Amino acid sequence: MIATAVRESARAEASASARWLRALELTASIPRNRQRLMSNVIEELADRHGDAPALLSDRDCLTYRSLAERIHQYAHWALEQGVKKGDVVGLLMTNQPEYFAVWAGVSSTGGVVALLNTNLIGPSLAHCIRIAAPAHLIVSAELVESLTSALPSLTNSPSLWIHGGEHAGFQGIDNEIRRLPRAKPDSSRHENVTIEDRALYIYTSGTTGLPKAANVSHARVMQWTHWFAGMMDVQPDDRMYNCLPMYHSIGGVLAPGAVLVAGSSAVLREKFSVSNFWSDVERWDCTILQYIGEFCRYLLHHPHSNRVDHRIRLACGNGLVAEIWEAFQQRFRIPRILEFYASTEGGVSLFNAEGKTGSIGRVPGYLAHRFSPALVRVDPEKDEPVRNVDGFCLRSGKHEPGEAIGRLAAEPSQIGSRFEGYTDEGASGRKILRDVFERGDAWVRTGDLMRKDENGFFYFVDRLGDTFRWKGENVATSEVASAICAFPGVRHAVVYGVQVPGNEGRAGMAAIAVENDIDLPAFRQHLVSRLPQYAVPLFVRLCEEIEVTGTFKYSKTELVRQGYDPSASTDAIFFHDAETRSFRQIDESFYRAFHLGEIRV
Repeated sequence: MIATAVRESARAEASASARWLRALELTASIPRNRQRLMSNVIEELADRHGDAPALLSDRDCLTYRSLAERIHQYAHWALEQGVKKGDVVGLLMTNQPEYFAVWAGVSSTGGVVALLNTNLIGPSLAHCIRIAAPAHLIVSAELVESLTSALPSLTNSPSLWIHGGEHAGFQGIDNEIRRLPRAKPDSSRHENVTIEDRALYIYTSGTTGLPKAANVSHARVMQWTHWFAGMMDVQPDDRMYNCLPMYHSIGGVLAPGAVLVAGSSAVLREKFSVSNFWSDVERWDCTILQYIGEFCRYLLHHPHSNRVDHRIRLACGNGLVAEIWEAFQQRFRIPRILEFYASTEGGVSLFNAEGKTGSIGRVPGYLAHRFSPALVRVDPEKDEPVRNVDGFCLRSGKHEPGEAIGRLAAEPSQIGSRFEGYTDEGASGRKILRDVFERGDAWVRTGDLMRKDENGFFYFVDRLGDTFRWKGENVATSEVASAICAFPGVRHAVVYGVQVPGNEGRAGMAAIAVENDIDLPAFRQHLVSRLPQYAVPLFVRLCEEIEVTGTFKYSKTELVRQGYDPSASTDAIFFHDAETRSFRQIDESFYRAFHLGEIRV
């Protein structure tokens, strides 16, 4: 038995090494081909593959040739609108093949495409639009109402374009695109664009505050897509199932791009559906699926989610925790899982190519000098690294949690280690640690606690700061607290994440102090009209007063410890019941039922 285990371990390591080497091979030439963008890659593939399927969905299907032509048409559109290098075009669109064509086409001419979260409404959406300051905004017909709710809060007035319908005040982009040439625009019509230029703004809440727009260069788009094509060992006959939102770096760039650059295809579903997931995978004959841990748990717990008659050879994603890893893999007969860790801003990435249960990856010894992150001890009260008497950070020991940090690459060719920051220079500066282990060095903070075992495998522990993750989304506590405090009579609000049995991440909870009695139905309506569904607190605690620290910051430690247990305090605690669309007071029997999993969220 021991000999068999050793052989299996050696086989897994050899297979992992082959994938690492292929990823290195596919990305090695990127820094040398400075003018080769994603649009150029699709053109080359269209010449080779022509009418082979590229991006598929129930709404529309694009071959390599038609995808290249659509990219060219959006490039012509951008040029006709006077979009110059660095000008921004906002994109608020549902998952569909057109999505990829829009950002690839506009960015090929030097424009920067801001990928807007389709869950946002009102002030939240307006904030994301404001910080990108787009000259033009393309919106799906289904999302016009969401955009309209944000318009009164905008400080600029972008030109509004609707896709897939008509609406007063919006120009129709569909007819505009159809009349434009399908051939590539002459390069003399726009400024020279290289991989060093910005391609996208992708939003991330980071560890504190409202969402920030992360800079993503063409170089990183190329690095992401080609690296993952290598790590997944994508072949032309593969087909990936992707139901992750395309406004995220994984769902909109990495996942579809990785299969495209390898000459295969991606199936795009508008939203994750636990009841349709496996039937979709079978119907489209998929061989790879892209996941986040949260929907793996949904699939595992769904009573009718038992389909195993599929051709899936690989599941790739992040957030698949150890407690459900093996059960998910065995129940659904997934031959291989590729768990990874990466941040949109850059700086740190990890890949679990060996399939080590629960791990987010490790760095092979022969690449440690290029990619290996460090873990440093953190003061839990200040959310800052601990420094010794000489002012240097302290490395975490084996299995000791510490914040993951990545060394800022001094060599331009090391695209995978870049930190490209945000549109907000101040926010970018706050992510950088200096004089970490020696004078003059610089490292980027991830805001994530990890631990590392004796074999070099990393494991995710938790997030630092004022952000928690729920339903696959990062929730900024300051944004939620701001929405709560806008309700009449609310004096103070503290927002934090609490653990909920049977769920990934942390659910939102708000402790609020009010002047008089609060109208809970009106309060609920206030929140759902201002926040995306995943950000509306699942629990609300009514307090007479809220404790503050010596520096006049709200003290969350005791609130988090007590959670939503009604016996831990005399405060009334309410549960946001999605079925009844109301806040329901929690008593002891409800609390017990909740912890037994009889009430699901």
